[in-house]
Amino acid sequence: MKKILALALAAALSLSLASCGGGNNGGNPGGNSGSSAGTPNSGSGGDASNTGGNADFKVGAIYINSQNDTAGYTFQHHNGITTAMKDLGMDPASQLLIVDTVPEDDTLVANAIDTLVNQGANIIFGISYGYIDAMADKAEEYKDVIFSHGTGWKNNDTNFNNYFGRIYQARYLAGIAAGMKSLEQKNNSIGYVAAFNREYAETCSGINAFALGVQSVNPDATVYVNKINTWGDETLERQAAQALIDTHDCVVISQHCDSAQPQMVAMENGRFGCGYNSDMTDQAPNAHLTSAVWHWNVYYQTAIQAAMDCKGDASQFVSKMNGNAYYAGLAEGFVDASPLNENVAAPNTKAVMDAVRDLIISGDWDVFSGVKLSYNIGEDGSVEIVKTDAPLMSDGFELKDGQLVEMAPEIVPAGGSPIDDGVIKGSMNYNVAGVVEG
Repeated sequence: MKKILALALAAALSLSLASCGGGNNGGNPGGNSGSSAGTPNSGSGGDASNTGGNADFKVGAIYINSQNDTAGYTFQHHNGITTAMKDLGMDPASQLLIVDTVPEDDTLVANAIDTLVNQGANIIFGISYGYIDAMADKAEEYKDVIFSHGTGWKNNDTNFNNYFGRIYQARYLAGIAAGMKSLEQKNNSIGYVAAFNREYAETCSGINAFALGVQSVNPDATVYVNKINTWGDETLERQAAQALIDTHDCVVISQHCDSAQPQMVAMENGRFGCGYNSDMTDQAPNAHLTSAVWHWNVYYQTAIQAAMDCKGDASQFVSKMNGNAYYAGLAEGFVDASPLNENVAAPNTKAVMDAVRDLIISGDWDVFSGVKLSYNIGEDGSVEIVKTDAPLMSDGFELKDGQLVEMAPEIVPAGGSPIDDGVIKGSMNYNVAGVVEG
């Protein structure tokens, strides 16, 4: 049952900056945490009169960064939740409860959950990987509340699920934009600011997919990875981007980290960039090409509707979601590349990206397979996709027990089937050929 907690729990959420952690099955981009705890009823828009019988339904959310961010990870989740609520006729101003800037600390996450439960949340979303253990524990304690955890792997068969998606598909599209810009600039060095690399399948698969997209248009390109060992630290993100430019003369900077700092550094140096999580063109209008982005509202609308359909019986949630793990991609509109900044992009980039997007959505091809793509571009801008059977190759090493060890370089044979989702989500621990860390 829901426990009535002392108001001191909310006060306990205030902390100084702390780094995000991670687990064994792929991290979630979180970030460094501030010292404030958000307040409920902080959404905006909507009309409570449209909620019908669900006017009393409350959505709770725990954010790693501030709900007031203007770009990046938390920004995109918050936008997804509020958009989904409005589309369901709900009023975020009165029906959304938020505790933000919560570090990946089990005690603080548990306190945030207690606060939201005490305020009447019917479903609680935790958006960062390091929230996983606290959410799993609290799902058992509060069986009449629904828990939904971003990324990760823990869940149960009643009131607790996890969700993520095929963001690697969007990263491949961003890689095309980066590769075409590198060709235009006659510079084969491309940089990537990474929270982590081989340690987590999520980060590793993103780097690999981006590199394969780059190589599909510029086979001579090298993707240099500068790893900062945290999900988000604006100072480190900025330093890592600058180091890629200074050390490797990188012409395009991509990223798997929270803020737009790498894109801003690219613009300051007259270089170009591919962002992550949200469209970062506003932050770097003269540099940003495109971002691999999430349309979190696709999931949040599905989950909130399923939660309301439970009509107070939280044990029905996993059943109504058709399973305890949600995983979707381009075909479902869950991920994509943001609109191309054609003032900056190389000619014909959009046409190639559109053609590959359609190919992936059709189900006829996916990123990690023994079939490489290349493109013939007509004078009229038309694009012919050329498929070539070729083995998917690694750089010859994988990460085991914290050490790089040799592996068979051939990952998928020529013409093979794409790597299955389980590897991409949970156990990919190698880089493809053409990726260099350091």
